[in-house]
Amino acid sequence: MSERNFSDYHLSEEITRALGVLKYETPTEVQAEVIPRALGNQDLVVKSQTGSGKTAAYGVPVCEMIEWEEKKSQVLILTPTRELAVQVREDVTNIGRFKRLKAMAVYGKEPFSKQKEELKQKTHVVVGTPGRVMDHIERETLGLEKIKYLIIDEADEMLNMGFVDEVEKIIEQLPPNRVTMVFSATLPKDVENLCHKYMKDPVNIEIAATGVTTSTIEHRVIDVREAGKLALLKDVTVVENPDSCIVFCNTKEHVDTVFTELDQSNYSCEKLHGGLEQEDRFAVMNGFKAGDFRYLIATDVAARGIDIDNVTLVINYDVPMEKESYVHRTGRTGRAGNQGKAITFATPNEGKYMKAIEKYIGFQIPTMEIPNQHEVISGKVIFEEKMSGRRIVKNNKTARINQGIMKLHFTGGKKKKLRAVDFVGTIAKIPGVTADDIGIITIQDTLSYVDILNGKGSLVLQAMENTTIKGKKLKVSKAIK
Repeated sequence: MSERNFSDYHLSEEITRALGVLKYETPTEVQAEVIPRALGNQDLVVKSQTGSGKTAAYGVPVCEMIEWEEKKSQVLILTPTRELAVQVREDVTNIGRFKRLKAMAVYGKEPFSKQKEELKQKTHVVVGTPGRVMDHIERETLGLEKIKYLIIDEADEMLNMGFVDEVEKIIEQLPPNRVTMVFSATLPKDVENLCHKYMKDPVNIEIAATGVTTSTIEHRVIDVREAGKLALLKDVTVVENPDSCIVFCNTKEHVDTVFTELDQSNYSCEKLHGGLEQEDRFAVMNGFKAGDFRYLIATDVAARGIDIDNVTLVINYDVPMEKESYVHRTGRTGRAGNQGKAITFATPNEGKYMKAIEKYIGFQIPTMEIPNQHEVISGKVIFEEKMSGRRIVKNNKTARINQGIMKLHFTGGKKKKLRAVDFVGTIAKIPGVTADDIGIITIQDTLSYVDILNGKGSLVLQAMENTTIKGKKLKVSKAIK
């Protein structure tokens, strides 16, 4: 594998620039294997663990190959969960930011009409859960005739959750001359069957991590009785004193219990489980990414779709019943080359699950002693000091790429026969502004939004107050959203 630099792929200036801002310097193994083949329009079946950089592995080539002018969607990405759909949409938007690519996420529990309106815009990439994607196809709000790339992400989980029929129905509606890429942490029989049925001579890529879990994670297990878990959790967190930590529980009842206990003990924490409203789930995810709190107590709903480069500790408060879940949970730490630690609390009757996990990951997890009182007392001061300060997020990719972007709101849209080219043509004529300073343009019936990049927002705002677009005088202001 000689290619270890993104410049080797001869990507466009816009994509190269975005990768620079996002600090994607050298491709990960999965990216080095996938990008050149995807750029060559090959069907791919990729077995690669979580946290290996696979979103960029398909995100970079599809963003490179999308034609900006085409109004109909060209890429469809299927994900098993809403959280992952939103994460992938964000990653694709970041990679395609300077090419002005528009990606949107469609998923259940959000008004259909809102998504229908958004799909009327030029949308290059649609990311969604199978159920809601199928809804849009059946109600003819998502056109598939221009889809050139189908990506199935976390295929094993998709089929685990019983989406196989919907996925097949979607595939059968797509143009036959598309490129299909399947990404999965494991390749069970039904994933393989799906690939054979719908793909053209796929290239199989298997990224051999050191076992199924990465070498950047230190694994430990503590033997404990159920009644002693809460006290143990507090002692372990004081001694470990992580910058950020996810505590995984098997049930939402356990999440609620642990959250209440930590919250009352003045921990900087939030909870996440399937019983919360979708809006609240997103708010918690975004808050954790932004560093608003240090401890996230969650069910497996958070084991996928969270891409935070600096989760330093994962605690399995309950041993996961499925061995694959162990890999997905612990894969939230030790990401992007950072070191991480995973500690599992095992009660005597969870021994059989631990054995299954160890067999699956290919090594025995070393036992760790319960912290002694001397360690806990001496760690208390530094722990409380850290808890009172805000968590510093070193690597928020989205914040970095959005720096210097101002979203402008114009009072005119489709009803005034305005198109994206009209905005580009007018704004690019402002002295000191070029087409490269114009980002994503969204045109609705009576209003439009235009992203202005590179810190030129105020300049454009001022100039546009006295400039017409296509002979029409529009009010312009800084968008609130």
